[in-house]
Amino acid sequence: MRFRMTPRETGFHDLFAAAADNILTGSKLLLELLGSDAEGRAEIAERMRAAEHAGDDTTHAVYHQLNSSFITPFDREDIYRLAARLDDIMDFMEEAVDLVVLYRIDELPPGVDQQIQVLNRAAELTAEAMPHLRTMENLTEYWIEVNRLENQADRVHRRLLAHLFTNGAYDAVEIMKLKQIVDVLEEAADAFEQVANTVESIVVKES
Repeated sequence: MRFRMTPRETGFHDLFAAAADNILTGSKLLLELLGSDAEGRAEIAERMRAAEHAGDDTTHAVYHQLNSSFITPFDREDIYRLAARLDDIMDFMEEAVDLVVLYRIDELPPGVDQQIQVLNRAAELTAEAMPHLRTMENLTEYWIEVNRLENQADRVHRRLLAHLFTNGAYDAVEIMKLKQIVDVLEEAADAFEQVANTVESIVVKES
């Protein structure tokens, strides 16, 4: 590690950890979505919306602190980028749940459960990783595994699309609805990878 001539602000680390913990809460709500009925899904959507608002509050707190801090733990642009990409994850998960409710989806297609399980594992890893930004240590396995999970999510997404378009069980409107949902879940997986790539970039710069 490079020798630091000045102390670094530590409040950012707490905010990033809070954002990641909130994302983990969101991923658990996605798991609850599986197998829930219409009434249960509406209630899950309300809790997901509250979690998304909490994520927004944390993101705004990072930006506020960034604008008022002279000393930061690492590059200001990287702090902004990491906060924004963590926020993207929560936005995509909330959007997916909202679409399921708005479109009144009776049954999610086979494979969506695999998408959500991948997202939940990525959320667990992200929540475990954020506190390590204080020391910039023990993070390599995190971004390697999240990248592996994103590759897995890509494969699941492709199989889901093939199922929707070739199964013959769905009409055109239903295909459009379901495709939008599985595409948003794939965007969430991509956003997890972008967070991991940002963390890797930060560690490389700071080492």
